[in-house]
Amino acid sequence: MNAECPGPDCPLRDGQMRQFDEEAGAQMECFVQDFRRMYRERNEALREVTRAHQAGLLQLSLAAEKKDDDTGVHIVRMGYLAEALALCLGQSPAYARMLRQAAPMHDIGKIGIPDSVLKKPGPLTDEERQVMNTHAAMGAEILGRSHIPVFLMASELALTHHERYDGTGYPAGLVGDAIPLSGRITAVVDFFDALTMDRVYRPAFTVERALSMLVAESGAAFDPMVVNAFLAHAEEIDALRCRITRERPSFEALIDSL
Repeated sequence: MNAECPGPDCPLRDGQMRQFDEEAGAQMECFVQDFRRMYRERNEALREVTRAHQAGLLQLSLAAEKKDDDTGVHIVRMGYLAEALALCLGQSPAYARMLRQAAPMHDIGKIGIPDSVLKKPGPLTDEERQVMNTHAAMGAEILGRSHIPVFLMASELALTHHERYDGTGYPAGLVGDAIPLSGRITAVVDFFDALTMDRVYRPAFTVERALSMLVAESGAAFDPMVVNAFLAHAEEIDALRCRITRERPSFEALIDSL
């Protein structure tokens, strides 16, 4: 019998096969461990790239916001208030967290609006209003160049947070639920927060006045469902607004879950 190729009854065959199986299994385990390590490293690299990308966009958002608000705290409040309102509406924690990260970039397109329009103390002319309204599409263009979900949501809400529930908003005149939920939530939060802060053209309104103005626009500018959720939790949302203003969380805190 050929010693190099033992027959089925050869006592060496089972031992050799067991050795082969053990070696193959060990090699396969090494491959699995290598793939797991590569997968972890790939995900960590993607998270770092996403963090760096978002940090840069938040700085650009801050630059845009400081043309209209010297403190820049409005965009930080936007993130936390949008997250809180999403949770009040029964959205998942994952959705609310992503909205917290995306909402601060809602007005990034203002970086392209001239100060003569953005900081004008009086009413805008029709031509100036048309210029101002371009910031929504500009913001969506800046943010929509990535396939990462948080930036796609940011692009979506930047484009749609000036749409009105009755269809008279801009830039597309969307009606009702055709406006993405991210845009409908951001619109309500932006309205309330903007009213309760000092602007270059007027002092802050009281919380009571801001809430009454919000009610007046329910069904016209804003989704009644979103308004009702805000009103039902207005006290805690306003307390959160005041705490964010007082504590000034960092941008890192906004994106810490990436």
